[in-house]
Formats: sequence, structure tokens, C-alpha cells
Amino acid sequence: MNPLLSSLQPYPFERLKQLFSTVTPNPAYAPISLGIGEPRHATPQLVLDALAKATAQLAAYPATAGLPALRESCVNWMQRRYGLKLDAATQVLPVNGSREALFAFAQTVIDPTRDAVVVCPNPFYQIYEGAALLAGAQTYYAPSDPALNFNVNWDSVPADVWAKTQLLFVCSPGNPTGAVMPMSDWEKLFALSDKYGFVIASDECYSEIYFREEAPLGGLEAATKLGRTDFKNLVAFTSLSKRSNVPGMRSGFVAGDANILKQFLLYRTYHGSAMSGMVQAASIAAWDDEAHVVANREQYRQKFAAVTPLLEAVMDVRLPDAGFYLWAAVPGGDDVAFARDLLAQYNVTVLPGSYLAREAQGFNPGAGRIRMALVAETAECLEAAQRIVAFIKQNHS
Repeated sequence: MNPLLSSLQPYPFERLKQLFSTVTPNPAYAPISLGIGEPRHATPQLVLDALAKATAQLAAYPATAGLPALRESCVNWMQRRYGLKLDAATQVLPVNGSREALFAFAQTVIDPTRDAVVVCPNPFYQIYEGAALLAGAQTYYAPSDPALNFNVNWDSVPADVWAKTQLLFVCSPGNPTGAVMPMSDWEKLFALSDKYGFVIASDECYSEIYFREEAPLGGLEAATKLGRTDFKNLVAFTSLSKRSNVPGMRSGFVAGDANILKQFLLYRTYHGSAMSGMVQAASIAAWDDEAHVVANREQYRQKFAAVTPLLEAVMDVRLPDAGFYLWAAVPGGDDVAFARDLLAQYNVTVLPGSYLAREAQGFNPGAGRIRMALVAETAECLEAAQRIVAFIKQNHS
């Protein structure tokens, strides 16, 4: 067996399952889960219709590079969303969701024959860590900082770490914090990439759920504004899962540096990760329509406007920049005990923040916080919030 498999840590939800194995939830309350970030709003009818009309695509093997029509659809969306002009033939590539692509990308980029380091935010999406370890690299965890609106403190990464870095994972809007990285950070990271030669993988799967009037800044958008129109050493990852409420469709695309994408396509050709023709047809329908995205965003805005004030009254929490999570400090500071006792007393599941981070540089930046995924309908999220308020008043007043 691959010895690197032994370096993988349990996924947060496996740890949560173990934590709850000895807990008996209060049967007086129906279960409500805010634990998993799985979109639960209705799938747009236009996507379902496109899937139904494309069944003939099952009779042919799909091309790894995707249909030209899909790549054009992706390019057109990037033009509308970010004002970018991309080459559909060389600068975009369909992928089976951002999770699969993020993992495969690390296998493409990392050279394990050298002393390779992958830098990732902390807390973080655990695929970053697993991808790095299985590619033969070491991970360095750069902490998010409450003083920086929970953006990562990139200045905390030492120069000798940057010198060994081959890949940097960026997540903006962030999971779990919802923070959107400012232009000043992009300038800093581009300068570091130019100096040390590492590749930047920009995970932007939450880009279309936001609460400000201004849409979140994207990595390729930032590069273009800084005159980096070749997107050197930069690849952005986006997905339909959150934007269009189709997590089971496993559809997204990557865009950026044409030289890197050429190598990524080569890897994927052998990897066998071509997107189904049916899914490609449905993806075109989704990327070409913005009305359902606007309606989805408004649903989240109304939900967060209803739920956040309730929790603000009893917790250190605030409306995030974007995404569908609340990143809250728990009274008493023990996020694991908070999650366990909340389930036992009020049958509400939340995810301990320490499970989403690693102890590094002497501390765990997720400790003392919980992540709440407001993915269910507003009424269910409100009920969960009311139970959390009652739990805190009962145990921490």
C-alpha cells in the first residue's frame, strides 16, 4: 500500500461521528444539522430539464477537455462575472467539481523529488492537506487572523518556507470564515509567487453567495487588474454546487495559466476524469443563466438577516463577507464540549472549529469556535438558532 496513506488524518465529519458516538440526543427535539455544508435549496428546473434532454450523451465517451460549447459557456460566464477575456481552448478546463480538481491539481504540480512544501490556510478545507501529503509534500499552515477579518496572515509565513513552497492553496471566500481576500493580499502573494516560483490554486467555490453589494474579488480578476493577463502560476477553481444548488452533479471548471492547464489536461487524460456529456449539457444551462443565482443569493441574504441577530445576542459572531457559514466563538471557549452538549440537550449539530484546523505555530486557530452551515430552509435554521440561544442561556449565563 502507498505509505503516504498513513499520513492522512480523519476527516472532520468522521471525528464528529466519533465525538457523538456516546451522545444520546434529547428526543424532545427533532434533529437539525448545521454541520455539513451541503446546499439544500431547490435545484433549478432548467438544470433538470437539460439533464433530461441529454440522455443520448450516455452513448459516447466524453472528452477530458470537455465540449467546446461548455468551455465557451465557462468563458462567457467569466466575462460577465469578472470582466475577463479568456481563451476557451487553452485557459479553461471542465472538472468534476472543485474537490476532485483540487486534489488532482496537487498531484500535477508537486515535484516530490525536491523538498516540497504546500502552504494552506488554517482553518482549511481538508482536501488541501490530503492532496499535499499524497503528492509527497509537507504542509505549512498559515493562520487566519480575527484582526484581519479572519483573512490569512500571510506575513506569518517565514521566507525559508516560501523558498520551498511549490503550491499555495487560497480559499476566498473562505471556508469556514467567509472572509474575502483583499487586493493587497493578492499583490503580496503574486510578488511572492514571482520571487519563489510557486503555483497559486485559488478555491472560489463560494464566490456567488455574498452579502455586500459588491461581488467578491476573484483571483484572475485581481491578476488582470494588476496587469498579469497571462495569469502566470495562477489557476482558479469554481463550481456549480453552491452557485446552482447541484452538489450531486459534480461540475465545475478551472481557469488560468494556459501552460499549467496544458499539463493538468495531460494528467486528467490518464486520470480518467472526463465529465459526463449529460452533466456537461446541464452545466451549460446553469452557467448560461444568472436569474436562479440571484434568487438563490437573495434567499441566503434573507436567511442570514433573520438568523444572525439572534445569535449575535449571545455569541461572538457576525455576518460574514460571503459563503453560507457562520463562524462563531463559543462561550466558555471549548468548541468540542459545546458541540457535544448542544446535541445532547437540543438535538442540533454544529461542527467544532478545532476539527477544521491544525495546531501549528503553537495554537489551533479554529479552537473555541464552531462552524454553522445555514443551508436548510430559513424556518429550520431559525429553529436551530433559537435552540442555540436557549442552550447558551441555560449553560453559560
